[in-house]
Amino acid sequence: MKNSGIRKSISLGIGILMGLAMLPAATHQTQAQSRPIVLSHYIFPEFTEGYIFLKGGPINKGALNFNALTEEVVFMSKGKVLAIGENEIGRVDSVLIAGRKFVVFNNKFAELLFEKGGSPNLPSEGGFRLFAEHKCSVIPPGKPGPYGTTSQTSSTVTLSSIIGGGTVYNLSLPDGYKTKPYTYYWIEKGGNAQKFSTIKQIQKAYPAKADAIKSYLKDHKVKMEDYDSVKDFVIFLEE
Repeated sequence: MKNSGIRKSISLGIGILMGLAMLPAATHQTQAQSRPIVLSHYIFPEFTEGYIFLKGGPINKGALNFNALTEEVVFMSKGKVLAIGENEIGRVDSVLIAGRKFVVFNNKFAELLFEKGGSPNLPSEGGFRLFAEHKCSVIPPGKPGPYGTTSQTSSTVTLSSIIGGGTVYNLSLPDGYKTKPYTYYWIEKGGNAQKFSTIKQIQKAYPAKADAIKSYLKDHKVKMEDYDSVKDFVIFLEE
C-alpha cells in the first residue's frame, strides 16, 4: 500500500536524524494532552533506544518502535513519528529494538525469533528461520442502540479508513477505537516459507512427529501469544 503523503520517510543514505536528544520534545507534547498516551497499536510500551543496521555497514541509533497496524519500524524525530518508507526498506539489513531483532520478510518488517544455519537471507540445508509477523486490527466504536446498548456494524475497520491524516502514526487512536493484536508465525526452510497461527497448524506441518508433539504438549504450555513458548516448540520439532 502506497501512502507517500502520509507515510513519511527519511533518506537513510544521509543518516537518520533522530535519537534520545529528541525525546524531550515528544514528551512535552504528550504531557500537554488531556488524556494519557496509550501505545495500543505499537509493540513496545514506549519508544526505546534501538539500532538500524544498513546493508554495507552504516548504523543509525535512535528512539524506535514497531507499528503493528502498518507493520513498519518507526522512529521519533523532532516530536513526529516517522516510518522507514518503502523506497528505503530494501537498504535495511536489520533493526534491533530492546534486544529484539526485526528483518525484512515478504517486503515488510517481521521479528526474527530464531535462526539456524545459512546466511541471513537464505537458510542452508537443515537450517531454518522462525518469524513473528506482528499485526493489529481496529474495532470501531459501537453505535448507540435502544435501552442504552451499543451495536457494532462491523467487527473491524480497514486500515485505509483511518489512515487519513496520519492517524495510524499517532501514539493513540481516536476515542472509542479498540485494537486487537494478533500474530502470524512463519517457518522458512529449504527455500519455502509456511505460515501458521494455531497449534493445530503447527502439528499438521510435522505429521511424522505426532507422538513427540503430544508428549511435548503434556509437559509444556504453548500459547500462540507467548513468542518464547512457540519458539521453543518449533526448535524442538526441528531437532
